[in-house]
Amino acid sequence: MEPTFMQIRGKSPAVKAEVISQLTGGQQALCMFRVMYGHSYKSAAEYYAWISYMLSIPGYWDRMMEGVRFFDESGMVALLEETRGQLEARNSRLKVNWGDATLMDLERDDELMQMIKSLFDRFEQVAPMTHSIIVKYIRSHPEEFVLLAD
Repeated sequence: MEPTFMQIRGKSPAVKAEVISQLTGGQQALCMFRVMYGHSYKSAAEYYAWISYMLSIPGYWDRMMEGVRFFDESGMVALLEETRGQLEARNSRLKVNWGDATLMDLERDDELMQMIKSLFDRFEQVAPMTHSIIVKYIRSHPEEFVLLAD
């Protein structure tokens, strides 16, 4: 997957979508999960900011969720949908947009901090199972992910 990440890193959403569309279903799913996870796992603030970012770009969230669903990992799917729902309710109540989210929001809003901390704690608990399921898929379909050369 690293060659794909090199092609999409820092590129426009259109370029990313074009590169990703050329991957197999399993590769697309892994790519979208890795992008989400790689930006979200370090802290509750990054989890919040990255989820908000993905939701601010039309189609991005849906493609990422298709990736998680591809691996049939209901725990991560449920957690991400719950996160979206809670953030949508908050945004609606405060009349803010997805693009308004910043890493500093958690420091300024104790209620948001508690909500995201709880969701992020669950994210940390669910992620190892998701990784195990993805590893099992890759091992069962090495032709999609490994290129053997002489």
